[in-house]
Amino acid sequence: MELSNLRPAEGSKHNDNFRRGRGHGSGNGKTAGKGHKGQKARSGAPRIGFEGGQMPLYRRLPKRGFKNINAKDIVGINISALERFDNGATVDIDALIEAGVVKNTRDGVKILGNGELTKKLTVKANAFSNAAKEKIEALGGTTEVI
Repeated sequence: MELSNLRPAEGSKHNDNFRRGRGHGSGNGKTAGKGHKGQKARSGAPRIGFEGGQMPLYRRLPKRGFKNINAKDIVGINISALERFDNGATVDIDALIEAGVVKNTRDGVKILGNGELTKKLTVKANAFSNAAKEKIEALGGTTEVI
């Protein structure tokens, strides 16, 4: 037996795409798979999360804090991550993705000033910290906000 040969046990998988309540010969007649009586056998069974009139869990738990729907999720990149680029290179968001520094830019990329940089680069990003801007421009590079 190997992982590539594993299969579910015979008869354990059922297709849910069949017609209910179409007689005994269908194997799913009479009660149409709903059993005998009870609330779940009736039409209009309660919604998901209904607890029989008891205060449901989603209403018992306290709501805390504030979720700002306008908040931006900005990816921060330290200046030390730019060391992998060649001297004189232009570093933009596409170059960062290609180099594997960033996987998902979300709402933007901000260059932060942590670490050291030894190369002259032209960096294009959504935002720069003051320290990052100073370090890039001290080496003769340029920063451009896009």
